[in-house]
Amino acid sequence: MTLSKIDPLDFSVNTHALFHRQAVLLTCGDFNQHDYNCMTIGWGLFGTMWSVPAALVVVRPSRFTYEFMERFEDFTLTAFPPEFKKDLAYLGSHSGRDEDKLSKTALTPIAADLINSPTFLQAQLSVECRKIYFTDYKPEQFLAPFIHEKYDGGDYHRLYYGEILQIKGTSKFTNPAAEHQSSFR
Repeated sequence: MTLSKIDPLDFSVNTHALFHRQAVLLTCGDFNQHDYNCMTIGWGLFGTMWSVPAALVVVRPSRFTYEFMERFEDFTLTAFPPEFKKDLAYLGSHSGRDEDKLSKTALTPIAADLINSPTFLQAQLSVECRKIYFTDYKPEQFLAPFIHEKYDGGDYHRLYYGEILQIKGTSKFTNPAAEHQSSFR
């Protein structure tokens, strides 16, 4: 699939639908060394943090991808057309600790442009991020009771903020009406 660069000020996405309905693949590691892992995520955010375009992802310490997020400085977020829904479901329900789960899908990892973590040939959206901050959820700071229901027995997520270095996608993810000057450094 051919993707075009998208300036963050032109990036247009229904974030809730993207994470909740379409699903997003989080991938972290080193493509050239074939040392990476991916997992399907249903929670995340895109926005502005510390005056830079940013993405927020959360990963539980029990997940194999957590080890990669701790070892490597960057990650990608990718979204795919509907025909890859079964592949994303597989990647979200099986561990790379136990098998080469990516080989059981139709997805093809490829080198990203600016970072070491891979992106995917079939992606319709590819966001390249460099980690800039992390913190851990503290259950004593949850204000809404429904949040506690998401954590039976602990295993609280670690939050990772990534500075968005590049966005590439199909026209589905652009706002053609935006007028601005480029925000990339």
